[in-house]
Amino acid sequence: MAHHAFSAEFDISKPFKVRGMLTKWEMINPHSWFHLDVKDESGEVVAWMIEGGSPNQLIKNGVTKNTLAIGTELVIEGYQAKDGTNKGVGRNLLLADGRRLFLYSRETEK
Repeated sequence: MAHHAFSAEFDISKPFKVRGMLTKWEMINPHSWFHLDVKDESGEVVAWMIEGGSPNQLIKNGVTKNTLAIGTELVIEGYQAKDGTNKGVGRNLLLADGRRLFLYSRETEK
């Protein structure tokens, strides 16, 4: 799998925030993938694929198979794919208990 630059695939001017159920998690190199079922504005369930950091980055930030089970409801914030599909790169995720876990390097709280 080829590695890509952020700007080649994602658009920083298209931030998103989705809430959905984790259906699959691929903890692979060079980037992990979170698959979510998300209800759109019409109530239809649509699939989203959200890229996260490498397994090492995720583990350092507390994102492990023990903290995220399949079926967990998540809110993920990030940037959408340039082609407008239900695909993006995640910045952070929020768990129901209020924890915020970063999907790449840690950010400064604003």
